[in-house]
Amino acid sequence: MKRIWFFILVFSGLSFLVNCSSANLNNPRLSREWMLVSFKNYPKEDLIRNNAKIDLSAPAENRKIKGGAFMGCNKMFFTAAFKKNGTSTFSDIGSTLMACRNMKLEDDFSRSLKTMQHYQLEGHFLILNDSEGNVMKFIAADWD
Repeated sequence: MKRIWFFILVFSGLSFLVNCSSANLNNPRLSREWMLVSFKNYPKEDLIRNNAKIDLSAPAENRKIKGGAFMGCNKMFFTAAFKKNGTSTFSDIGSTLMACRNMKLEDDFSRSLKTMQHYQLEGHFLILNDSEGNVMKFIAADWD
């Protein structure tokens, strides 16, 4: 009987440690589609016209999200991790290879996304920023 309680305590402790450091992936406020509303010097109207967005609604695997993005031309993809301490990582960034008239937004977004190290959820907004003070601000696509 003592061994059973010992294993229960050990398992509970390990579960607690994993949950404290694991990615914040089960947060329904984070796992959704987000519309880009502020990025560099791009006017909000241009972001809206391009339907600029990221999609974090895919199921998480190994504490990471296989996300997607669209900036008006190519479909982009990436791997993202969001931790409870407010840090984020973006990796494996790529896209389809369609030639489009103006790819500046897409190129700037792709280069900047991999530098975003922190995130905040404020109301209906997702805010990403890097150590240089660069910010990407999104609003939940399903927000009325």
